[in-house]
This record gives sequence, C-alpha cells and structure tokens, in this order.
Amino acid sequence: MGRPIIGITSELEAAHWGDWIREAVISPVSYTRAVERAGGAPVVLPPVPPDSVRDFVAGLHGLVFAGGRDLDPALYQQQRLDETDLPEHRRDRFELVLMRTAIEAGLPFLAIGRGLHVLAVARGGALTQHLPDHRPDRARYLPHQVRLSDDSLLGRLLGTQGEVPAAHHQAPSRIGEGLVVAGWSPDDEVVEALEVAGHPFGVGVHWHPEEGDDPRLMAALVEAASQRAAPPAQPQGQAQQGKHQQQKQPQQKARAAARSR
Repeated sequence: MGRPIIGITSELEAAHWGDWIREAVISPVSYTRAVERAGGAPVVLPPVPPDSVRDFVAGLHGLVFAGGRDLDPALYQQQRLDETDLPEHRRDRFELVLMRTAIEAGLPFLAIGRGLHVLAVARGGALTQHLPDHRPDRARYLPHQVRLSDDSLLGRLLGTQGEVPAAHHQAPSRIGEGLVVAGWSPDDEVVEALEVAGHPFGVGVHWHPEEGDDPRLMAALVEAASQRAAPPAQPQGQAQQGKHQQQKQPQQKARAAARSR
C-alpha cells in the first residue's frame, strides 16, 4: 500500500515570480513537509466552488485544515471588529462545506489555527474576535502553554500539558454541536483544542505542529488516514479461495492454448 493522500487547504493571494504578478494558490511549505515526514502524500487543495467538495473527500484519506486569515464574523452573526482580518469569502465557503462533509464521511482531519475556528463555526459555534494577550507578535509563532484533557485523544497522545508554537488572537466562545473541549490555556481557560465526539480522528488545535519539532500529532493523523486507505481484510475462506483461483488461472490458460493448436 502506498502513502495515504492528505489534502491541505490553501489561500488565494497575489504572488510574484519572474516578471509575473498573478493570483496564486498559496500554502506554506511547512505543511507539506510535515505531512511528508509523517509518511503521507501531501496534496494542496485550492478554495474551489463547494460542488467539488464531495469528489475531494472521496479521493482523499485525510485532511489538514491550514491556518490563515480570520473567518468572516457574519458567519457567526457578529459585526467585524477593526482587529479582525478582511474576509476571504471563497475560502470560507469552501472550507465550511469541506469540514461538514469530512465530518459526515468520517474522514480523518487535523484543523490547525484558523482550521479550529472553521471546525467550531461549521458546527454552529461562535468566536471571540480578539484576544491580544494570545498574539503579542503577528509575524511569529511563540511558545504557548496548553493543558489537555486526560481522557481526550490529544491527552492520550501528547500528555496533559505542554508548550507549543502558536499565533492566534481569536478563540471559540461557543464550541458548536457535537464538539468536546480537549485543551485550554492554563492562564485564562481559553479553548485551545476541540475534538469531534465519535469521529475516528476529528481534531482541531490552535497551535501549529508543522512549525514545531514534535511529530506526534501529524504522525497520528497520517496513521488514521492509513487505516482508512487500507483495503478491507478478506475473510480467511475467501482469501484462500482467491489464492486457489489465481493458481488455477495459469493452468486453464495452458489447456486453452493446447486445444487451439
């Protein structure tokens, strides 16, 4: 079996190469490198019209919802504050449908930074738009303390506390239907991680594992995707029958050739 195929969401931005300045599909290479190092085959997904989403989900074994600009607050019935980014409506529409479809299909996913907010809003949640103490520097990932629930998937995987690279200024204020808080900030109890109840691997985190040196979270996503990609095991009787059939085929071909001579 080959590597599981992991889709990574992306941004549409103006980009410059040679003499050209064109709108381009942008994704930090840290995501693709992290997926590849964990054993997956990364594929960058452009924010296309939502009618392509089901085909994406059918062809993938796992998803990374990448970080990026803030979601449009109108999606959770709020007015945009000055500190909130101008929205990218195409990406918002695409990723909300992609998230809902992935949850419905049981597709393993890891939602990072903005991805955690997509998860909350896709399930009917809402966000606090500005938490200045959580992002003192807009352009760097800084060490951040988190606590994880000991009965969560994240807690079992990473332990109940740690230091992680993060750069977020928003957080869920209402988590949404079917979601469970798996991590929080020890200083002010801001939500730092969510999990989808009953999902094989539906995880959202505020921090950026692709920027750190701990491979466990990305490796766990790829492992869950590998299990989805693996062909179903045949019952022993069927497997033996198939083996015997394969052994008979050369003999049958030889007899057919002899009759034709």
